Amino acid sequence: MAKHIGNNCHKSYIRGKNRRGNWLAVILLRVSRRDFGLCLTTLLVFCLGSVLWQLNGGPPQLLLHVRYYFGQSTFLDDHVPLAPRALPFPSKVVYNRVGKCGSRTIVLLLRILAERNKFTLISSDIHNKTRLSKHEQVDLMINISTVPQPFLYTRHVHFLNFTRFRIDEPVYINIVRDPINRFLSNYFFRRFGDWRGEENHVVRTPGMKDDERYLDINTCILESYPECSNPRLFYIIPYFCGQHPQCREPSLWALQKAKENVLEHYLLVGVLEELEDVLLLLERLLPHFFSDVLNIYKSPEYRKLGNMTGTVHKQTPSLKSLQVLYQSMKYEYDFYNFIKAQFHLTKWKFGLRTGPRSPRQHASLHRREQLEEQSETVLENWAEHPR
Repeated sequence: MAKHIGNNCHKSYIRGKNRRGNWLAVILLRVSRRDFGLCLTTLLVFCLGSVLWQLNGGPPQLLLHVRYYFGQSTFLDDHVPLAPRALPFPSKVVYNRVGKCGSRTIVLLLRILAERNKFTLISSDIHNKTRLSKHEQVDLMINISTVPQPFLYTRHVHFLNFTRFRIDEPVYINIVRDPINRFLSNYFFRRFGDWRGEENHVVRTPGMKDDERYLDINTCILESYPECSNPRLFYIIPYFCGQHPQCREPSLWALQKAKENVLEHYLLVGVLEELEDVLLLLERLLPHFFSDVLNIYKSPEYRKLGNMTGTVHKQTPSLKSLQVLYQSMKYEYDFYNFIKAQFHLTKWKFGLRTGPRSPRQHASLHRREQLEEQSETVLENWAEHPR
């Protein structure tokens, strides 16, 4: 009896064990099929998504919906470093300003704009070293490239070819003026100073003797003094031709090289006689740097601060002297007319009118110089006492 009971218990245990094993096998089989199907489905979805991504140039809408369902943020979104501040384009500007072409006016404006528009302004005080050795060129270009962006670097220096030394090139801008007017402005500025007072010339040209300082402009031109003849009259073109030794001598080669560099490397070269249009174009082409520049320049508030004085001992050369200068500066005038044509083309592209000047705008040379100096006076005071 006991043996019979024991056998029944053993059989019941075996049947229960087999039943549990069968159910476990069924569950495992079902789970495996489900997982296998899920894996195949997932693989198919990602394969199709990858194909669609590549064909359409971006992620398929399905994947975007999946990401939106699981949340917009990812691990990388939350743990990568913050993106750097977006820089304007272009973020590197060089203004290799030409002497006595309104550069003081522009620099004074830039001092105001740098504070308002939050860019770095580096204005070099080196005025008498425009030609550099190869080593000096590389050092200067490297120093310029390390300035925090966005920046605008300005200096009296002949064109530097960054690409020649495999350095990222900035955007160039510049301003020129009528070559004879530029020469005369420089001639009297060196001798008698400017609006800051007659004593200013002693600081700028301390070694100049009185017979040279008070030399009549007509005598200087007609008797071909070094200051009033070539190569000293060949002044504007080298700023655009570059650092090559041939750029320093009046020649057709230097003229053509200067034109090529303007077309290839300069965003804008304006003419001082149309300064307001220059400022307007700069504001449109480089808004991060020149935003609101025309309003600042024309504002009556700062114009009231100016001390309206002109250059002392100013003279106007005779017609014969002007004719001699014009003949001696034929390359300079060829380049100046080329710049005017390019500038007017840019104005036309922006919808600015370029037509004949009104009689009021055809002022005498003395009056134009006086207006320029008044403008610079106003800007100097405005820089010291901004609104």
